[in-house]
Amino acid sequence: MLAVVLGVPPAASANAGTVTGRDGPAQSGLRAAAGQLVEDGYPGVIAYGRIGGQQWQVAAGVADLATGTPARPGDRFRIGSNTKAFVSTVLLQLVGERRLRLDDPVERWLPGMVRGPGVDGTKISVRQLLNHTSGIWDPTRERSFWAPYLDQQDWDYVYPPRGVVAASVAHPPDFAPGTSWAYSNTNYLLAGFVIEAVTGRDAVTEIQRRIIRPLGLSETSFPVTDPEIHGRHLHGHDLAGRDITRFSPSYDWTAGAMISTTTDLARFHRALFGGTLLRPAQQRELTTLVTLPDDPSGGYGLGIQRMAVPCDSGEVPVWTTDGGGPGFTSTAVSTVDGARQLVLAGNVYDIDREVRGLLPVPQSMGFLAALRAVVCVNG
Repeated sequence: MLAVVLGVPPAASANAGTVTGRDGPAQSGLRAAAGQLVEDGYPGVIAYGRIGGQQWQVAAGVADLATGTPARPGDRFRIGSNTKAFVSTVLLQLVGERRLRLDDPVERWLPGMVRGPGVDGTKISVRQLLNHTSGIWDPTRERSFWAPYLDQQDWDYVYPPRGVVAASVAHPPDFAPGTSWAYSNTNYLLAGFVIEAVTGRDAVTEIQRRIIRPLGLSETSFPVTDPEIHGRHLHGHDLAGRDITRFSPSYDWTAGAMISTTTDLARFHRALFGGTLLRPAQQRELTTLVTLPDDPSGGYGLGIQRMAVPCDSGEVPVWTTDGGGPGFTSTAVSTVDGARQLVLAGNVYDIDREVRGLLPVPQSMGFLAALRAVVCVNG
C-alpha cells in the first residue's frame, strides 16, 4: 500500500481539511497530511485517528468532482482488500470451533473445484489460501479481465466468483504451493467458498452474523452484485477524473467487495487485534508471518500485514490491511501495542493504469505524513 500511494501527482487544489475532535499536534499533522494528499491529486481524503482514548476524524477535498460536494467524515467507500481480514477472521473462528483445520487440503472442502494444468487442490491448504502461498493465478492482473467495464462501459457487468475461480485454475500456477508468495484475489474467493462449505451458509451471511452485527458496524455492508453505494458516500474516480463509483463488485466478492467507513474499519481493527474476535491460538495464527527465502511477502500473515513506520525515535511496528480498486484507495493501521490507529481513504484509483503496469494513484508523501502524525507524534 505504501508503495502504491507514493505515485505520480497530477495538479489539484486542496480544500482546508475539517477536523472533529480535540486538535493537538497529531490532529494537526493528520489534517495537514490529508490536505497534502488532496493538493497532490486525490479528489478527497477522509481519515480517522486514535491515540489512546483520544480519537478524531479529518476530511479534505471533495467527495464528488462533478458537484464539488465536500468530503465528510462518515462518508462510505469501497474498502477493497480490507475485506480479506474479515474473511480470514471467520475462517479462524471456524478453526477455533474445530470445524476445520488451517492445514486441511482445499480439496477436502471444495472437491473438484481447484483442479487444472499444474493445479491440484489436494496439495494446497486453507492456510496457503489465506497467506497467498498457494501459487494460484489471479486473472484480475490482466487487462482483458476488465474489458467489460473499461472498454464496453458495462459497469453492471457481473462476474460470478465461480467463473473467476474456473479461469484461475485453467491457467498454470505462478509456482508450486508453499514455495513462494504472490498476492492473488482468487485465494480469497476460494476462502469464501470454504466458509460456505463448512457452515452451510453463504459467506456474506457468516461475516454479517459473526462480525458486522456483533461489533455494531452499522455503516458496513457487503454487496454481491449491486453496483451502487447507498447512503452518503465518496464518489470514486480514475486519474482522468471520470466518476467510476457505479461498479459491480461481483468479481471481488470475498476478496474485496465490502463497503464501510473509517470509524467502522477502526472498530473492526480494535476488535481483531485486541483479541475480541479470536481465541488465543487463532490470534497467534492470524499474526504468524510467511517465512520464505528473501521474504517476498513483505510481512504477510493471514489477511493482514506487518510493517514498520519510520519515526525519529526509531521504527514502530504496526499491523495493516489495505484496499485498492476501481475508484477507491484505503488503508487501516494499528500499532502492535494497540495504542494508536489510523484509517485513511481516498477516492481515486485507476484500475486501467494498474493493469498496464502504471501507478494507479497520485504520488504523494501525504500518506507517510499521515502515518507519522498518528504513529509517531505525541498527543
